[in-house]
Amino acid sequence: MSPIFRRSGHRTRSTLPPAGVLRRERRALVRFREERLRDLGGLLLEMFRRDRFREDLVRERCEELLEIDDHLAGLDAALGISWTLPEPARCACGAPLADGASFCAACGRSVGEAARTCAACGSALAADAGFCARCGIRTDGRAVRQAEDAQELEKQNEPAAEAAEG
Repeated sequence: MSPIFRRSGHRTRSTLPPAGVLRRERRALVRFREERLRDLGGLLLEMFRRDRFREDLVRERCEELLEIDDHLAGLDAALGISWTLPEPARCACGAPLADGASFCAACGRSVGEAARTCAACGSALAADAGFCARCGIRTDGRAVRQAEDAQELEKQNEPAAEAAEG
């Protein structure tokens, strides 16, 4: 076990050491963790080769790695380092945007450009979409007019159909 890891577990002071000391301790602990992880992989390979699996030994090594991870999380919290990545920015089409991108890689839309939506269902459309992926309607103006005309024809045909039945 790393002397840094052992030493840090017995701190009695309430004040934190300077950030530089914490960063050095974190770097050493990360190197130690990587070494232990490689050792665990080698141990499992040897157990597989010899067909002798010892669960107690694997469990012990894994618990040690979990302790190291907990200690790293504590150091990261003290240093203000986040373990979770921030959610990437998304284009209006839903594709994630790369950092500093001016255009969406999926649809080609400018990052600042307003979203284009389907007139029929309201879902987001790619800049070059000819049809809506959700409802299948054409995205140009003709499709909207054709859909409106079809609805008007149905309304006009309803009274005629009712009169024919009655």
